[in-house]
Amino acid sequence: MPRNTPYPRPARRAYLMLALATALTGTLTACESSATAQGTARTPTTARSGVVAAQETRLAELAQQDVDAGAPGIVVRVDKGDGHVIEIARQAPWTRADHTLAASDAFRMGSNTKTMVATVVLQLVAEHRIQLTDPVEKWLPGLVPNGSAITLRMLLNHTSGLFNYTQDPDVLKAFTGQDSRAWTPRELIAAGVRHDPLFAPGTDYTYSNTNYVALGLVAEKATGHTLGDLIQQRIAEPLRLKNTYLATGTGTATGPNTKIGTGTGTGTGTAKSPALAHGYEPDADRIAPLLPPYAPAGTAFAGPARSAGYVDTTWINSSTQWAAGGMVSTARDWARFDSALLSGRLLPPAQLKEMKTTVAEEAEIPNRRYGLGLEKVVTPCGTVWGHNGQVPGYSSEDYTDATGRRTVSVFTTTIFGIAKPETAAANQALVNAAVSTMLDKPIPTTPPSAPTDS
Repeated sequence: MPRNTPYPRPARRAYLMLALATALTGTLTACESSATAQGTARTPTTARSGVVAAQETRLAELAQQDVDAGAPGIVVRVDKGDGHVIEIARQAPWTRADHTLAASDAFRMGSNTKTMVATVVLQLVAEHRIQLTDPVEKWLPGLVPNGSAITLRMLLNHTSGLFNYTQDPDVLKAFTGQDSRAWTPRELIAAGVRHDPLFAPGTDYTYSNTNYVALGLVAEKATGHTLGDLIQQRIAEPLRLKNTYLATGTGTATGPNTKIGTGTGTGTGTAKSPALAHGYEPDADRIAPLLPPYAPAGTAFAGPARSAGYVDTTWINSSTQWAAGGMVSTARDWARFDSALLSGRLLPPAQLKEMKTTVAEEAEIPNRRYGLGLEKVVTPCGTVWGHNGQVPGYSSEDYTDATGRRTVSVFTTTIFGIAKPETAAANQALVNAAVSTMLDKPIPTTPPSAPTDS
């Protein structure tokens, strides 16, 4: 969800995103130097089971090291497209009183939501109900200043110049749970556009959640259906994603069976089995040095206190997320979605090509390019496609190869809990290993050093 940190420009993504980029880049030497020792995709069939077992053992070790370094919980899922699926869950002992973490648990997906929203929008483009060249003003008259100069494509690839509403102080209070106010999508856009745009439409790139809330409203306006219903009817139901839904609300729920709203407030959906994994953030004393510069003094996450200096953010105010980050899903469901998308099952070739037409993200993070709700990440072990997400208590990385045959997910039950250098390094090593395993490349033997936030 929120990924670009301080303003004014040049903007930077969150520390964790910089860490991931460094981690993936740092696999170059290991991928090349250890291929002979560990084997590659050319491993004989008779040795495959042994290779997979070794990979799973190593991933489990790295997941435990991540937890030992401070991560509250970790879920890893790797599907190599050959029938071998690796699923791992590890958690800190102090979290077990809340919930026993399983690889099948539901998870708040954060900005991965943008890939689903973009898929719905591009389906509507394929049906000639909207066009990528449509100005925002055509669909949301008077809502976005200079909306006649901002196209739907600019919203999709973050070249609109619109300010990121999650950096607005009032929205930030709700995002962190300090304020229980329920925000509507139109109010979120208003919070974003009351700040000056960052650049003229179409002239630059900066990641902004405001873009995707506007796209959600456009999809609703063009169809007459809520965004939650559109995602269910067009993606979740056809793909049999039984544990995937759009959630929103004020976070007053106390358990996974509580109803939480979907769409714009006109409908509700029940949080479903399997149970929602619990998410955590460092308490006020510990989070202060980890916050981005735009956060006002005193910013902290609300929630019941837990040991190890964390608070439980599972049921925090989620009304600020919606089309920018409100999806709930499981690693298995999301892998099925990513696989269907990249293999061409959800979009015609023309629209999938548009989705994979990218702009550079170099001003914010290296080795990445942003398409229409989809990122292209070039790693020394191969190119992957997908997205990532962060909402209070949850960080997720979801990628696939270019064909959709192979998928990987790494879920962590915190954002700022893995921002400390030692925890960040352990988390990087795990992500490296999971991506390498997905691509059937050697797992790096030495994790790269944690990056500095500069």
